[in-house]
Amino acid sequence: MELTELKKELKYRIQEKIGFMKDYSDTEVEDAIDEAMLEQRALTICPPDMRRRLKKELFDSLRRLDILQIFVEDSSVTEIMINGKDHIFVEQGGSLRELDVGFESAEKLLDVIQQIVAGCNRVVNEASPIVDARLPDGSRVNVVMSPVALNGPIVTIRRFPDKPITMEGLIRTNSVSSEAAEFLAKLVRAKYNVFISGGTGSGKTTFLNALSYFIPIHERVVTIEDSAELQLQGLANLVRLETRSGNGEGCREITMRELIRSSLRMRPDRIIVGEVRGAEAFDMLQCMNTGHDGSMSTGHANSGKDMLARLENMVLMGMELPLGAIRQQIASGVDIVVHLGRLRDKSRRVLEIAEVVGCEGGEFKWNPLFLFREEGEDEEGRIMGKLEKEGILLHEHKLKAAGLS
Repeated sequence: MELTELKKELKYRIQEKIGFMKDYSDTEVEDAIDEAMLEQRALTICPPDMRRRLKKELFDSLRRLDILQIFVEDSSVTEIMINGKDHIFVEQGGSLRELDVGFESAEKLLDVIQQIVAGCNRVVNEASPIVDARLPDGSRVNVVMSPVALNGPIVTIRRFPDKPITMEGLIRTNSVSSEAAEFLAKLVRAKYNVFISGGTGSGKTTFLNALSYFIPIHERVVTIEDSAELQLQGLANLVRLETRSGNGEGCREITMRELIRSSLRMRPDRIIVGEVRGAEAFDMLQCMNTGHDGSMSTGHANSGKDMLARLENMVLMGMELPLGAIRQQIASGVDIVVHLGRLRDKSRRVLEIAEVVGCEGGEFKWNPLFLFREEGEDEEGRIMGKLEKEGILLHEHKLKAAGLS
């Protein structure tokens, strides 16, 4: 009997043993797997490693995420992409490859999806076919189902490191220079409002986690996210808020805008918005302009200057204001923009650190502080370059108020 057929046969027998009427514990399921495997004579001549692997695969299929579980547990995997039951891709070590395995049926894939979204109190179905969720380890999950997805359920899982990457780790991988890191550490301690921009997969969340390490431990910090991803370390007085989708059972949708407004009544020293995508940009700017210095956020953009233009557009999604007034709000609220990029060798680098000096004549005054300059490639195709100091900080009042030079 082939291993695939044997696995199906064992799974059928185990399900018969445990039934569906009782909520069995993991230990009871493992005992049922052992019993079923002992009854299968073909397994008595199999090597111990093969039997252990088969037991894990059966357990993952019954209680975990089936064939995805091994990749969710693998710290070297950064992305898992499922295009229907038969086409699964993983990004590992910066390279993308298709797996030679798939789900045994479309129904099994749907069961795994429902297990994921139910774990964070979300709903996905034909009436509401798009949802953002997360796994217990903090991995971000996006699901798109029929009728929107034409080639089966589409699931994208973004894994984050088991241990948050520190600024020292980013320096070791040449993502940022030690000089720029020390400079940013002072700005965070002095409560400059920092906005991190970059494309998809450029490392914005990772960099925000690393920056948060420099927040003084006595401060009260409120984080606001669509789907909780941030891994802030060393903060005792930390409040984590997450949006909620509405459903047909009477649960009202709770938006980013509502959470930001509610956070203002929580006496925060800093407010960190995981990512701004829409009208909540206005509320975030209001926080930065009303005494909540040291706030941070991220957003998608092709450059630092482009991030300011995107903020304008996002504010206009929520309300009609004169463009000059919006730009003044942005210039007053955002002190520093850090722009990240993913280069052609798949490395993630800080490409620019700039100061938003102000707004004059309806135009932003932009002061580049650090710029990445490429210096060619090495023998292995890795990009060589340096993040070089470009200018000096013009607005030093927060540094001086914090007693930092």
